[in-house]
Amino acid sequence: MNFNEMNLIKPILRAVEEQGFTSPSPIQEQSIPLLLEGRDMLGCAQTGTGKTAAFALPILQQLSKSKSKNIRALIVTPTRELAIQIQENIEKYSKYTSVRSGVIFGGVGQKPQVDMLRKGVDILVATPGRLNDLVSQGVIKLNKIEIFVLDEADRMLDMGFIADIKRILKQLPAKRQTLLFSATMPKEIEKLSSGMLKNPAKVKVAPVTCTADKVSQCVYYVDKKNKVCLLTSLLKKEDIKNVIVFTNTKHGADKVVKLLAKEGITALAIHGGKGQTARQTALKSFKEGTVNVLIATDIAARGIDIAELSHVVNYDLPDVPETYIHRIGRTGRAGLTGSAINFCNFDDLQNLRDIERHIGKRIEELESKWPMVILEKTEKPVREPRAKQGKKDEAMTKTEHVFVQKEREKKLRERDRNRKFGKKRK
Repeated sequence: MNFNEMNLIKPILRAVEEQGFTSPSPIQEQSIPLLLEGRDMLGCAQTGTGKTAAFALPILQQLSKSKSKNIRALIVTPTRELAIQIQENIEKYSKYTSVRSGVIFGGVGQKPQVDMLRKGVDILVATPGRLNDLVSQGVIKLNKIEIFVLDEADRMLDMGFIADIKRILKQLPAKRQTLLFSATMPKEIEKLSSGMLKNPAKVKVAPVTCTADKVSQCVYYVDKKNKVCLLTSLLKKEDIKNVIVFTNTKHGADKVVKLLAKEGITALAIHGGKGQTARQTALKSFKEGTVNVLIATDIAARGIDIAELSHVVNYDLPDVPETYIHRIGRTGRAGLTGSAINFCNFDDLQNLRDIERHIGKRIEELESKWPMVILEKTEKPVREPRAKQGKKDEAMTKTEHVFVQKEREKKLRERDRNRKFGKKRK
């Protein structure tokens, strides 16, 4: 089947063709006909399966039949990055229609978003927190929603957004088309879906278990302390056009940026601890090629599409094999080749074996100037019991100690003045 056989209108087909797509992915082939009929849907699919187009194309077709001043379709997604990505895709697909779309998310000032909403949109992509804020302020009304999409519901659960989602559901009209997508179906998501959906069609796409054929994979066994030396060497010698380097923690990402800077390599970090403006600036610089090294936590592994990304480096191996698939899936897209380079220290060996079992093959081992020599697990330091006040002072930095001492002296002087003043009054 190709898109021409799916009863999509010509303006949408033209936009899809311009994006270089001719044949639908499995979830698109199964979902689009059902959604064009107005059915509710429960979709079990991961990021990277093409589900954005699976729901966006039918929504655009449905809304292009008439005009309205109200928000008519609402798409709620867990992260700002994914919300922006969905909005960008909708803009591309709606290029030759009159359907207007917009996106709102937290972490930035709300005025530009409010101004955009007042101009009017047909489709709104939103993260839960900002959506509820603007609903409570009366800026957004959800009583005219015709189509509601809840994307990545299991991740909403992991991030603690289920209460926000239930608040949103109370604002929606009872008569609507509802779509719920989730990579997994824990009991709480099943319970949520049963209350949201009416006689839903169920579409399940097999989870991603294999990596892109055009992504070469290799692993270096290297001690943790030497990872930055190896990374620096690769960045200076390898034919790397642009690269996303994945770390498992925010602190780790910032640390790598600083260490690379000492070696004369400019890199930017993107993670949940960065403000929205900083994250968008980093992504924009990376997409435009101003900076070709992006250090990221897994917030960047979902929903961010970097055109022609040549390399992915797993500075820290993830402990979930599916996360590995998402990470290296950032490269080797749209028929292009890509390369995934993995660093493995002794603590990561089990993660590597789990990944190899999941993808069904051994990852090629390469040698470097920094072979792994530490062959025992790192012992986590035992936390000291909470110290008493006297011992706390010993652990303070010099600056903190001076500050505390000055505060104590100030209180003693105030006490002495009060006593002196009291005696004079008597």
